[in-house]
Amino acid sequence: MKSTHTHIKDNFWNEYSELVRQTVIPYQWEALNDRILDAEPSYSIRNFRIAAGLEKGDFGGWIFQDSDLYKWLEAVAYSLERHPDPELEQIADEAIALIGQAQHENGYLNTYFTIQEPGNEWTNLYEAHELYCAGHLFEAAVAYYKATGKRNLLNISCRFADLIASLFGTNPGQMKAYCGHPEVELALVKLYQVTGEERYLNLSLYFIDERGSKPSYFIEEWERRGRTTIWAQGAPNLEVYQSHLPVREQPVAVGHSVRAVYLYTAMADLARLTGDVKLREACERLWANTTGKQMYITGGIGATHLGEAFTFDHDLPNDTVYAETCASIGLIFWARRMLQLEAKSEYADVMERALYNNVLGSMAKDGKHFFYVNPLEVLPEASVKNPDKFHVKPVRQKWFGCSCCPPNVARLIGSLDEYIYDVSEDGRTAHVHLYIGSEVSFEAGGQKVVLSQKSELPWDGRVEFMVSLPEEANEASFTLALRVPNWFNSDRPTLKVNGESIHYSIEQGYAKVDCMWKDGDVVEWLLPIETKLIAANPLIRADAGKAAIQRGPFVYCVEEADNGKPLASLSLADEPTLTERMAADLLGGCVVVEGAGFVTDDSGWEPGLPYRTLSKQKKAVRFKAIPYYLWGNREPGEMSIWLRY
Repeated sequence: MKSTHTHIKDNFWNEYSELVRQTVIPYQWEALNDRILDAEPSYSIRNFRIAAGLEKGDFGGWIFQDSDLYKWLEAVAYSLERHPDPELEQIADEAIALIGQAQHENGYLNTYFTIQEPGNEWTNLYEAHELYCAGHLFEAAVAYYKATGKRNLLNISCRFADLIASLFGTNPGQMKAYCGHPEVELALVKLYQVTGEERYLNLSLYFIDERGSKPSYFIEEWERRGRTTIWAQGAPNLEVYQSHLPVREQPVAVGHSVRAVYLYTAMADLARLTGDVKLREACERLWANTTGKQMYITGGIGATHLGEAFTFDHDLPNDTVYAETCASIGLIFWARRMLQLEAKSEYADVMERALYNNVLGSMAKDGKHFFYVNPLEVLPEASVKNPDKFHVKPVRQKWFGCSCCPPNVARLIGSLDEYIYDVSEDGRTAHVHLYIGSEVSFEAGGQKVVLSQKSELPWDGRVEFMVSLPEEANEASFTLALRVPNWFNSDRPTLKVNGESIHYSIEQGYAKVDCMWKDGDVVEWLLPIETKLIAANPLIRADAGKAAIQRGPFVYCVEEADNGKPLASLSLADEPTLTERMAADLLGGCVVVEGAGFVTDDSGWEPGLPYRTLSKQKKAVRFKAIPYYLWGNREPGEMSIWLRY
């Protein structure tokens, strides 16, 4: 794809980018330094100080704690690129200097093994996350170099990557192995793209090719360790780690969902860069299974807390769901890479669904509280008293001992401008994947083009584009390709150029307009948003006899704060007569949906009587639904997306 420069100018998303810049990044820096009152400690900065010899003490936190600092630095990089801030840059530079002090002479960098198990490096790739942490380091380094031009973190990363490249491979004396948690593979691609070092691309491909080969490296490693593990009991579960089969042969998504989508992201990158047909076919096959049979309506993936994993096709429970925030972020990464392989609207549809619902809903409006798990149904008492639902929280948390999700949200929102457009290498086609107010500049036929998007989404479906050309340019020829969202209700959206409706073709879900554009040309793209009821595939047992409300990209939910309890008693009327209105004073302003429903008439029910003869007596009610991403920002209470009908 051709290089572009994008700047977001959007009322809805600028609020979130400013929240990340002004609140989330400073708050997470305090969390990394263990300065958040009544929050679980991070130990991250402390671990680096100990590894650097500046403090004494034992390693604290999870074995992969280094990655939290790296993801925070990546979010900082995106913020600095768009909003220079000398004070924040100095803090980041000091953190980078600390990382450099913790690095070994040979390039190795991992605070757990430096502090806790020196000499045991690379002996537990199955669980110890050494390459995973390295991957997040590489991603941060690339982003920081692009934002500031400073090479300190990039040099640290290249030294470490060079060490890894010397240790792993098929040459005599090298280890034929790979990481238990994929991440370094996609990061090495980024490192290759910014440095031009093909060794990094080849190393990424090696890790992909080696994964799932026989005999299993993880089994052999476990045997060498005396059959000991850090967390799990018994022999390594190869499916959980996506190493049960070579990646090109894997038929369905299995195992830990975050690991899976990070792996698939790298596979898509490599399929595009190397032209590997089998790798691409595997990506397409796994995509179809993941999004067609194992994805929640919110864009969440991972049905069980046991292994944070996929289970089987159509098994999507709402109240014991996991749907980890990182998994949906990884799904967005993967969708973005699939779009670069082939511009098909289904990839952007999933990207949008996960972004506006699961990911956005994981962070509170204050930017200081977060969900790790994103349920579709919540009963607060069950979260406290049912061991199968302890992982489901009715309120967002200040921080987590395993806090991979909060900095992941920050870096995604900080880099959102990279997800809106694609311009073909020859500059002949500009695809618009997301309708987010923004300005993108690119070259078409040797001419510089600036395309300005004004979007009224997510609340209204009117989108406008203006073409700007330099004074010396009379016209520029390129195709504008606009995604037809899967939530759009009519056959064909209205498209106008300079006020006149025009005919267009639709290819792969994109409306294509091929024009000789002139300076000042205006394109209107009209996507009327309607509230509609969504049914689930009958094979999804958890949603049988139920419907969900969707309006544009937003999935809606009902909360106890608006509808009382028990929400399980609420059902849709035969004619729900859904209405919508903008509630400017509710949760910062949103469109609420109201409708006709029923609740079970519990009058005459004897106290202490658990069952009685069926009575279909109901009371009519008017219910209120709000966008799912806003739930949990008021008093704790019940919540549900799916309603009986």
